[in-house]
Amino acid sequence: MTNVQAIIADDHPLFRSALQQAAAQVMSNEHIKEASTIDELMVLLIAHPETELVFLDLTIPGAKGLQGLANLRNQYPDILVVMVSANEDPVIIKQAMALGASGYIPKSSSLDTIAKAIVQVIEGDNWLPEQTEISAIQDTEQAQFARNLEKLTPQQYRVLAMIADGLLNKQIAYAMNIQETTIKQHVSAILKKLNVYNRTQAGILFNQLSTIHDPT
Repeated sequence: MTNVQAIIADDHPLFRSALQQAAAQVMSNEHIKEASTIDELMVLLIAHPETELVFLDLTIPGAKGLQGLANLRNQYPDILVVMVSANEDPVIIKQAMALGASGYIPKSSSLDTIAKAIVQVIEGDNWLPEQTEISAIQDTEQAQFARNLEKLTPQQYRVLAMIADGLLNKQIAYAMNIQETTIKQHVSAILKKLNVYNRTQAGILFNQLSTIHDPT
């Protein structure tokens, strides 16, 4: 049994219970904490910096689709993140893996399958559902954008999020309490790292991460 510290972030109590039951096969229950919203997850991560693994529901309140994963990976790049979802669309799975997820567990999976997936991820391998072939899916502009997000610093990521919300440079500078010239430098670096032409394109692609809906 491993001593990995984990957080289950899901707003469905029954699935949290099932996932905890599966995880308990390979790790101690006392090392597993629970959150029902993104805000609760972030509070737990601050309180427990020893956290090594997060199970993240695709549509947990506050996640805004895959933006939740992107934000988590940007702020905590050393934490393993396993997505859990009722959505089994291979295109969504590919985007999640491009954003740095270590695995993608469908909610239809058995407890034994979930336990095996956890072991595989803890051992350093990615895990995908059987017969899920994402390499055959044509690489989209969105998938390329998702991979490039990992190049951003936390401050650049914050600037991008505000660009996507439609804020001007001077508004972003005010919100972050830094000079507008610094924001302009950040924007230039962001566009270069994301390989996009302008801030409008960057904002649109970032917002597209939030347009994913779970079947449940």
